[in-house]
Amino acid sequence: MVKIRLQRVGRKKKPSYRVVVADSRAPRDGAFIEIIGHYDPLTDPATVVIHEDKALKWLRQGAQPTQTVASLLSKLGISDKLTS
Repeated sequence: MVKIRLQRVGRKKKPSYRVVVADSRAPRDGAFIEIIGHYDPLTDPATVVIHEDKALKWLRQGAQPTQTVASLLSKLGISDKLTS
């Protein structure tokens, strides 16, 4: 199964994340298919950039977002565009 999930990057105690499309069997920081955005929780407010067209393309093809990515997609309004 293909998942949309976070991949941790950055140094120790300073995390930032890439939003990637990856096979569910791949390790968290391992192989991925495509980078569709990034998320930085340390800025105030948190920085979330997700390319809407890429995210919708993968969601329409059946990729399942993780719980965290699903909440980020709903905050940006991308998941609302999928249902309409």
